Amino acid sequence: MTPQRNSEPVGRRPFTARSVVASTLLGSHPPQLSVDALVRSGALFQLPAGTVRVALSRMVAAGELTTNDGSYALAGHLLIRQSRQDESRRGLAAGAAWDGRWEMAVIDSEARSAADRAALRDSMGRLRLAELREGLWMRPANLDGHRQNVARGIADTACRWFNAQPMNRPSDLATRLWDLRGWQTGAQALLVELGALFPRLRKSDPKVLPAGFTVNAAVLRHLQADPLLPEPLLPRSWAGPRLRNRFEEFDAEFNAVWRTWLRGR
Repeated sequence: MTPQRNSEPVGRRPFTARSVVASTLLGSHPPQLSVDALVRSGALFQLPAGTVRVALSRMVAAGELTTNDGSYALAGHLLIRQSRQDESRRGLAAGAAWDGRWEMAVIDSEARSAADRAALRDSMGRLRLAELREGLWMRPANLDGHRQNVARGIADTACRWFNAQPMNRPSDLATRLWDLRGWQTGAQALLVELGALFPRLRKSDPKVLPAGFTVNAAVLRHLQADPLLPEPLLPRSWAGPRLRNRFEEFDAEFNAVWRTWLRGR
């Protein structure tokens, strides 16, 4: 069976009122903003204030947001998503040690509903494991200290866990499990996009905000698709560190322009 190669294309998703609200709060620390700020973010994409307010109400009802005194904050799975997003932004410490071990999860064969199977697959993805074949997931054991805040309950109850060490070249296995070339190509394209927007951001041009918002969200999605592999398993000139460093510079510039625009409305 051909394994699922865990990668995510850079593609663009159309922004709905819900996605604008979610993306704005996911990029905020703490993840709480006034209704006015969220409505104005929607205005960047020509979303009427009423449409954004309806989205806010629906997200509260769905447990994705909480509201208090005219402000909204992330909750539920979106709050967990921000934790994983922040982990992805940090990446691995330069020269992080890895002893060559892999962790392997074998899913118990008991029958599960479609919803339970989907929840389990989501949990394995959030743990940054990749599926070698049906029911067998693995990754290098280099993230123990990076996943303390990730909910493992579903995976722990459904799997048996093992330490493993490939007998053949581990880098070949990594290439089989993850589309590293595709991720690298996407990262390089994003670096070009970030570079193209920097001059306008540094001139505090508010017209760049919609494009900046879109690229910002695309970079964060792409970083979440980074499997965070040890350096010995990565292709040469891996773009992860460059993309993270460039994005931190970009995000600081973007937020300065965005907050100035909010105050000036």
